[in-house]
Amino acid sequence: MAASEMMEALMALCQERHIDQLYLIDRLEQSLAKSYAEILHLDWGAKVTIDRSTGKIYVYKLIPDDDSMDEEGNYTRFEEIDVTPKDTSRIAAQHAKAEINAIVRNSAREQIYEEFSGRIGDIITGTVLQSTPDFTIVKIREGVEAELPHFDLHRYEDERNERPMGERYLHNQRLKAVIIDVRDPNSTVPPVRGEHSRPPIVISRTHPALIKRLFEQEVPEIYEGTVEVKSIAREPGQRSKVAVHSLDDRLDPVGACVGPKGSRVRAVVGELRGERVDVILWNADPAVYVANALSPAKVTRVLIDEEKNYAGVIVPDDQLSLAIGKEGQNARLAARLTGWHIDIKNETLAADILKNVPVIEEQPADDLLSDDEPERCAYVNEDGIRCRNQARPGSRFCGVHDPVNMGEGESDYISEAEDLI
Repeated sequence: MAASEMMEALMALCQERHIDQLYLIDRLEQSLAKSYAEILHLDWGAKVTIDRSTGKIYVYKLIPDDDSMDEEGNYTRFEEIDVTPKDTSRIAAQHAKAEINAIVRNSAREQIYEEFSGRIGDIITGTVLQSTPDFTIVKIREGVEAELPHFDLHRYEDERNERPMGERYLHNQRLKAVIIDVRDPNSTVPPVRGEHSRPPIVISRTHPALIKRLFEQEVPEIYEGTVEVKSIAREPGQRSKVAVHSLDDRLDPVGACVGPKGSRVRAVVGELRGERVDVILWNADPAVYVANALSPAKVTRVLIDEEKNYAGVIVPDDQLSLAIGKEGQNARLAARLTGWHIDIKNETLAADILKNVPVIEEQPADDLLSDDEPERCAYVNEDGIRCRNQARPGSRFCGVHDPVNMGEGESDYISEAEDLI
């Protein structure tokens, strides 16, 4: 292929793929310079220029100017010697094809990054295209694919595993997931293994945000903002706890999330492949919140130590195993949900501990009066009700019940009342 023909083909391809012509030629010159430096074994590298009108390629050998060395020992000027090989068009055509493919691929990744980088945390619905031992490719729409990684983290510590335990995906299967990352094609961060051949969008089926987005789709009150999802604790594929709160005192947030006959939460569980979801009521009082979080176990008492972020929980003896859960799962999820360190004890064990804790008894109302305040009248009637009047100065009785002002029978009754007091 003549140089002019190659140039015409390049320009036509640039128009078809919407690539800037000057940008492509600049990239092509840089790529050819690297290749010819290796082919011709040039110690100081090569410089390649392409004539924009004819397409003719020129290769120059770089020889450093000894007088151009800077303070750091680097040469700043080079002499250019023409070493153009005879057959440059064939190598240029190969490089042009590779560069065009790289530019098109990078341009597509940049467009995807601009569109989806602001959608991290959003839910997407896609179709499974391909599954490998390390990740699954999900088609979001035509020309846009996402990666759901499920690497063996023991072998690849820097990778992710975003697939719940026990899940497997089939070709053309519909799948919902949340976007957790979009790889920037222009990032200076070292790429992960095989990044350039993998889709730029990374999705997850294990992230707690997936449950929140699913509830937003199923519960209008959450989508509208009347009901808030305060916290989510999850062990993907097994069990989750969701704390909800209503901004409307007349609306039951738990009932709204569960739905008529459990229809709403059942739809969420179905999308999570049977993962159990507990919806609990959030409360500003830590003790109440912790007790709710341990549902379905019944809690007798919660002792809060705010300084140590510690919650001591007492449950009936028959509720201990339910509160802890299988392999400690219920207690573990409750601790993650509330943010408190939870220690659970049954009533029998707690009784031995609590009996040594001093109990402050409330004083009767009579004893709460200060010394400066007058005492109440000591008169008690036949029904055992004490007079609410204040005693006269120097006396234990009010003006009505003072023995000085009363008859003999009443005076004797007051004497008996005093003995009772």
